[in-house]
Amino acid sequence: MRPAMNTLVWKLLRQHVSVGQLAGFFLANLFGMIIVLLGAQFYKDVSPLFSEGESFMKGDFLVATKRVGALSAITGGNNAFSPEEIAELKEQPFAKAVGAFTPSKFKVSAGVGVKRLGVHLSTAMFFEAVPDAFVDVKLDRWHFDSSSRDIPIIIPRNYLNLYNFGFAQSQGLPKLSEGVVGLIQMDITLQGNGRREQYSGRIVGFSDRLNTILVPQSFMDWANHTFAPDAEPLPSRLILEVNNPADDAIATYFHQKGYETEDGKLDAGKTSYFLRLVVGIVLAVGLFISILSFYILMLSVFLLLQKNTTKLETLLLIGYTPGRVALPYQLLTIGLNAVALLLSIALVALLRSYYLDTIRLLFPQLQAGTLWVAIGVGLVLFLGVSVVNALVIKRKVMSIWRHQA
Repeated sequence: MRPAMNTLVWKLLRQHVSVGQLAGFFLANLFGMIIVLLGAQFYKDVSPLFSEGESFMKGDFLVATKRVGALSAITGGNNAFSPEEIAELKEQPFAKAVGAFTPSKFKVSAGVGVKRLGVHLSTAMFFEAVPDAFVDVKLDRWHFDSSSRDIPIIIPRNYLNLYNFGFAQSQGLPKLSEGVVGLIQMDITLQGNGRREQYSGRIVGFSDRLNTILVPQSFMDWANHTFAPDAEPLPSRLILEVNNPADDAIATYFHQKGYETEDGKLDAGKTSYFLRLVVGIVLAVGLFISILSFYILMLSVFLLLQKNTTKLETLLLIGYTPGRVALPYQLLTIGLNAVALLLSIALVALLRSYYLDTIRLLFPQLQAGTLWVAIGVGLVLFLGVSVVNALVIKRKVMSIWRHQA
């Protein structure tokens, strides 16, 4: 009997339901949900580019050196940073973090050979180290064990590009991918303090930020202590993470102190900063539009109830409870919210496939996750909006019932 009565109530109330209002209600809900879900999913997909090892915007980094003058070049003067200068730089408001390049104070030579062909190439080289926080390569293989004879190495990516697109192309040699280079094992010879030892070197990554041959800081500290215990490895280069590379205070301070930055690093940092600024503005505008769309949704529900006030009063006067009168509208809003959720997830999945293809062209290392972020956020929004809609409808019907009472 009750389902039949509920059916009669719905048939009575739907005579005054405006298709235009329902369309506005649905589109506002759909539009707002798409913006929120797409924003959350996009942030989740691209966040590794901002925060993980091979991030293109993990931070704005500058490499600082002292200006080399003519006199110091002739006399061989010391251009290293003193502990006092490093401490002063750390206290500057534009510096978030400061790290020092630790140089190797011992002799290093590296060789690569193919025994079957009787070919062996060797050269003198150098090592440097920076704190792990400044390394822009994944650190899962970036560790050294003094009991091991294996040294992980990171080289600049432009070294590989110079070989592939310069030397190899001009000499008709095969080009090497990053994966192939990572399989090459080098013979490393360390010499100093009356000792000469052999190690194996393996390239574990390629850096876009640091133009040097990197080894782990733990290895550098151990090797300097072992092969050059009497030498003090004063840093001649510093790496800085700054809040805003466009800050005039950086250029002013560097000019006063006679410091320089590597070519193009300051401009790249400015580009990174303004790109993050634009992304933040877009996300803020999207959030504002989402709030407006939810407000329009609630306004549509209110207008729908307001239009049917007379019918609602009649039903309440003849004995229908406020809950039974409100139920058809509550079911209607829940149904529309559910359809909007399903369509939103489908559209977000479609849009995601397009932007991921574009991003992977620029950043092949990006590993996107699943749609669970969008689905989870969508379910939370669905439950939240549905509960709010139900409460608003119930409150409106109760106000009509109290007025009649």
